[in-house]
Amino acid sequence: MKYLALIYDAEGNDAAPGTPEFDAAMGRWAAVDQAFKDAGVYVGGEALEPSATSTRVRVRGGKTETMDGPFAETKEQLGGYYIFDCENLDEAIKYATMIPVEETGTVEVRPIMDLSGLL
Repeated sequence: MKYLALIYDAEGNDAAPGTPEFDAAMGRWAAVDQAFKDAGVYVGGEALEPSATSTRVRVRGGKTETMDGPFAETKEQLGGYYIFDCENLDEAIKYATMIPVEETGTVEVRPIMDLSGLL
């Protein structure tokens, strides 16, 4: 079953590119990416641009409305995701705990609904 691991953290917690702290952080992310690939659970994943770059799109009565972000009045913003292919939720949680946001962020794990037989 596939699981989506949504990564939330406060924007601005990251070290600046070109600093030793940034290089160390990128090394941690590269290592966890490789661990997921080696375990055969990695389907995909990416970092997201800051929430200020987001646009919300709504269609109501045939009219398209857009609104620039950020939207949530919260400290933590969605900053990236992984998609895992795991046997069960416990296995997905095991891999989610490896995502390097343990000191400042949160990871939400959600099963991806399989609609392949219905569409």
